[in-house]
Amino acid sequence: MSEAQTELEGVNVGPVTDWLAERIADLRTPLSFELIAGGHSNLTYRVTDAAGKIYVLRRPPLGHVLQSAHDMGREHKIISALQGASVPVAPVVGLCSEETVNGAPFYVMAYVTGPVLHDAEATHPISMDDRAKLGLDVIDVLAALHQIDPDAVGLGDLGRKEAYLARQLKRWSAQWAATETHKVPAMDESTRLLGERMPEQIGATIVHGDYRLGNMIVGEGQVKAVLDWELCTLGDPLADVGYLLNSWLAPGEGEEDLTPTAAGGFCDRDALTARYSEATGRDLSLINYYRAFSHWRLAAINQGVYKRYLVGAMGADRDVDLDAQKRGVTLRAEAALEFLSMS
Repeated sequence: MSEAQTELEGVNVGPVTDWLAERIADLRTPLSFELIAGGHSNLTYRVTDAAGKIYVLRRPPLGHVLQSAHDMGREHKIISALQGASVPVAPVVGLCSEETVNGAPFYVMAYVTGPVLHDAEATHPISMDDRAKLGLDVIDVLAALHQIDPDAVGLGDLGRKEAYLARQLKRWSAQWAATETHKVPAMDESTRLLGERMPEQIGATIVHGDYRLGNMIVGEGQVKAVLDWELCTLGDPLADVGYLLNSWLAPGEGEEDLTPTAAGGFCDRDALTARYSEATGRDLSLINYYRAFSHWRLAAINQGVYKRYLVGAMGADRDVDLDAQKRGVTLRAEAALEFLSMS
């Protein structure tokens, strides 16, 4: 490898290199840093040393972020707690909480090889046999996550266990208010109905909060590592199920190029719910409420992303269609209303 990088947005190359060299005995410098595309929130970088060994660095987005959001220490704690558990995660290298090193906290993981299925195009090289196996493994891993005792793995203090939906409604309503740039009537109405029709929570588990194929490294029909734990908390596991079902589009349904399962070959939603119910014993008769909640929450999250792009907080030279991002917020809110009409 030639000269070391001297500048990269989001990474202070020299201090970060020194920090890593103190923790990885066989690290070969200089290091190469590359922003990995696909993240709309925390920034993820591929770090390659002079011997070709690869690591992954995660840090908060650039610029102002909402208080308590993008907590690197929290995300690192979750992944560390799940090392060796029944849910596959990347091995952790370490956490840097000292902001003088990189301007913000960050943590580093080992690199897990395999594709991330961000869209249908990324799915095309996956064989039909592996797609069929992968769909079942995705739901099996989720069921396994929901059967881990948070206290037993040191995550019992990750958040309150009760009143998950009420807490989420309060949190994302506040985020919506803090980032609102325009009126979305469907958002106001779905917020009201979600509060009125909230089901009783039965038990509490670790909830990933963003469980979909685009947040997994896969290979040979299996989930090799679950990524992006920044929204993880304790609460109602059916929120994860509703979210996964919303992302599990069949061929010809919705925006095919944006959804990995739309490439075909995966099991359908009925197979997912039946397998999850069998593994966990949970009743999914009110799953449409959770699917509505998922769309509503994504509307609030996407509004925050939209505003960060609008003010340039996601970094320079990002090729983003702001009008499409804005429309997507409204479409999510309207989808929430549609599922509430069926719940």
